[in-house]
Amino acid sequence: MSQLLGIDAGNTMIKAVLFDLSGRVLSVAECAGETLQPQEGYAERPVEDIWHGVSVAVTRCLQQAGSAANEVIAVGAAGHGNGLYALDKQQQPLFGIQSIDHRAIETVQGLEASGNDKAIYQLSLQKPWPAATPVLISWIKQHQPDRWAQIGHLLCAKDVIAHFLCGAISAEVSDAAGAGLIDYRQRNYSHELMALYGIEEALNLLPPLGESCAVVGHVTARAAQLTGLPSGIPVVAGIFDVVASAIGSGVVKTGEASIVAGTWSINQVVVDKPDYQRPVFMNSIIENDRFMAIEASATSAANLDWFLREFDDGRAGNGAADSSDTVAHVEPNPQLPLYHPYLYSGRKSEPAKAGFYGLSGWHTRADMLFALFEGVTFAHRAHIDRLRAAGIPFTHATLSGGAARSCIWPQMFADVLGVPIRVAECKETGALGAALCAGVGVGVWPDLAMAAQQAVRLNPGELQPRPERFAFHDARYRVFKRLELAMSEMWHEVG
Repeated sequence: MSQLLGIDAGNTMIKAVLFDLSGRVLSVAECAGETLQPQEGYAERPVEDIWHGVSVAVTRCLQQAGSAANEVIAVGAAGHGNGLYALDKQQQPLFGIQSIDHRAIETVQGLEASGNDKAIYQLSLQKPWPAATPVLISWIKQHQPDRWAQIGHLLCAKDVIAHFLCGAISAEVSDAAGAGLIDYRQRNYSHELMALYGIEEALNLLPPLGESCAVVGHVTARAAQLTGLPSGIPVVAGIFDVVASAIGSGVVKTGEASIVAGTWSINQVVVDKPDYQRPVFMNSIIENDRFMAIEASATSAANLDWFLREFDDGRAGNGAADSSDTVAHVEPNPQLPLYHPYLYSGRKSEPAKAGFYGLSGWHTRADMLFALFEGVTFAHRAHIDRLRAAGIPFTHATLSGGAARSCIWPQMFADVLGVPIRVAECKETGALGAALCAGVGVGVWPDLAMAAQQAVRLNPGELQPRPERFAFHDARYRVFKRLELAMSEMWHEVG
């Protein structure tokens, strides 16, 4: 029976997941990488580390699958958006910058001071922010001219994977659009857009654009040796990971909403025309006739990863699951602390900081975890409020990412947002979205809508918002936002 391999590359973790054509997971393996922080605000990951992670994860995944591994017919990859990965002129690794990097704050401030940010939005439907790909390109050109001179190719994260597997230098529209590289008038790069960033030369360093499901090459003998994949099978261009997670959750039709709670707080709605009452943070593309309106920031479940890493105090077992159980037993009351989930700054160019507020001597670790879970969900609500203010309503949403696996977080999302929440049955929605792209690319399905219809399943029922809990969280959310406003000036002083 034919199988599809999906690879999902986040800022640190790389997962390889083997699916049958019904969307059932046959095997899954992962390889953790490391975020390098050579200076404050920097977040880097070498290209070689991605190659190594893909090799290890795919090898383990196929070994687990046994004989099913011989039936892989195509490969697709999803990768974190934005950031910047570069190869030199000989197509050898040069550097990698992740999407949680914050070195280019002053570059963004310069674009805002000149007014170029408004012109950029008119063309790209993307607001400049520190880890946006063209912002980082501009920063490299300005601050590291020697490195700039070495660059031969500028890639997104999943493009690095395609190059590793088949040797292609490729790019595609969903990732390029989410990275702010596409002029929507042309659905392509443009000299005018690059000139606003002062990086016209980058047009010669960006790969040709294609569609997400297009075959860009075939697994090389070398890649087959390193991964165990059958040599010669097709590799598709791949897809922006947030769009992949939406597709892998079954969110492909106009008006459907996807919330991804992972490293980033991703809140997105499928629209048929990117025409809004006010600007949104980011836009992407789904196939030829649909767009994804996105509000996002690095303010989601990575906060829990940090808390467990730094304050686990030797507890054994599954930290994330144990934390969910802990939060489930906290009795809501107005005296619980609040938490700003801004470990990696917020949505704006200001240097927002994380913080617990209202802590007293009687508060417990469980109370702090409740505040963290709630604060992350509040950050999602802030983004969803912006989508609604832009005239992009929705009546329910599908949740994916790490928070979707919690016993308590999906219900908290319903209570905080005030809308019913569905949860995808498959836990690896990003990899599934990438695999569905691969299936469309080799003709298993005619398009992604049909692929999602046939290969995506949701858990039974919807989680309904509870009116008394909505009222409780709503009151605390308003204090959360007032604290944010009060802290804004202080963040500048301590940032």
